[in-house]
Amino acid sequence: MTFIKRSLLIGTLLFAGILLFAASRPDTFSVERSIEIKAPPEQIFPLINDLHNFPRWSPYDNIDPAMQRQFSGAARGKGAVYAWQGNNQVGSGRLEIVDATPYSRVVMKLDYIKPVVAHNLCEFTLQEAGGHTRLTWRMHGAVPFLSKVMSLFFSIDNVIGPQFELGLANLRRLTDK
Repeated sequence: MTFIKRSLLIGTLLFAGILLFAASRPDTFSVERSIEIKAPPEQIFPLINDLHNFPRWSPYDNIDPAMQRQFSGAARGKGAVYAWQGNNQVGSGRLEIVDATPYSRVVMKLDYIKPVVAHNLCEFTLQEAGGHTRLTWRMHGAVPFLSKVMSLFFSIDNVIGPQFELGLANLRRLTDK
């Protein structure tokens, strides 16, 4: 067997091995960050439940100052919709509040359109504890095969987690006593 044929065979086997390993990866992902805020849930909840407030604290809204935003549906709470279209870093997508329990939980359906198509859920939970609120931001969803392959080379937690930390810190800055 010539060197070229042997190299092609080894390359093909390595590529197949990577694809098989990727196929064995989990079918879902979850990224979660929490923060303690010196404010009651009643003060924090409106900043999350009213999507018009997102530009005040969302880390994604500051990436593209020229980003176009469109609000529709309910003014706040269940049925409120926030759509955006921006540069290559923020892409375009849609966020809709699908469930809201006053002062304790907001669930949003997040649909990315560009640069990749993805459909995830974001959950914000607020737990009061002795004059403080523990605020948790969690995103979870399905992992298609291509994303499984990409996850072999970078961690979604390392990509999204720091953005969640920044957003939570912005919420704390806006509401801490």
